[in-house]
Amino acid sequence: MLGLPGRSSSVMNVMILAVQKAARGLVRDFCELEKLQVSRKDFGNFVTTADRRSEDILLEELSHARPEYDFLSEERGEVPAKNPRSRFEQNGGYRWIVDPLDGTTNFWHGVPHFAVSIALEHHQDIVAGVVFNPITDELFWGEKGCGAFLNNQRIRVSGRKSLEAAVISTGSVFGERYAKSAPHKLQSLIGKVGAFRHFGACTLDLAFVAAGRFDAFFETQLPLWDKAAGALLIREAGGYTAVLDDLPESLLGSNEALHDALRRVLNGT
Repeated sequence: MLGLPGRSSSVMNVMILAVQKAARGLVRDFCELEKLQVSRKDFGNFVTTADRRSEDILLEELSHARPEYDFLSEERGEVPAKNPRSRFEQNGGYRWIVDPLDGTTNFWHGVPHFAVSIALEHHQDIVAGVVFNPITDELFWGEKGCGAFLNNQRIRVSGRKSLEAAVISTGSVFGERYAKSAPHKLQSLIGKVGAFRHFGACTLDLAFVAAGRFDAFFETQLPLWDKAAGALLIREAGGYTAVLDDLPESLLGSNEALHDALRRVLNGT
């Protein structure tokens, strides 16, 4: 397990320690999948006891460190600040946004590609983000105005300029809520880009764009906890993010050179 990066702030240290503690439990559960309880939330969307245990750890760690901050998580939803008086006096609009286990389907199928993600929001503006893959021990982190990092190394988006050579990742294209928008968007890129990737953990997909491993990522329906940290990483790594068409939950994240061309293709303009 990595130590704390030398140039990180006190709030970033809180976030990193929290994801690392939650990740230790996930790794233990990953080694004992036969004991895992899995339940279905909706089509193609599952939750495990590992998700809930990870969320419990994150809520405890973050609330202890910053009791005046609100909390939003995939499983619990909105959780008010632990210390209401402190929140009233000092919060100033801060909220943790947490995905305790991104890539749940990968996880309970034994695929070693999943992550823990935390973002910090201040007055609806994301100011810090962490994405941690405990299997590879890769910690992606960044703070607004301070750049993006992989462990202790600064990262940048790719410099690729040609759509024909670009590798584009996308999130879920299954289920009723994706049926109208996702297939059309995907179809619009076929024959125009070099390759597609669908790895099943969009927080990592976004981090990979920030690190220059992928050239872009898009999805038409993406909850805030899935995109908040990763979108910040892309912007801090020199990339761009935008919504698509009139889809408020959509996200396109890419390097600078490909951004306008991808928006035109995906928006059909």
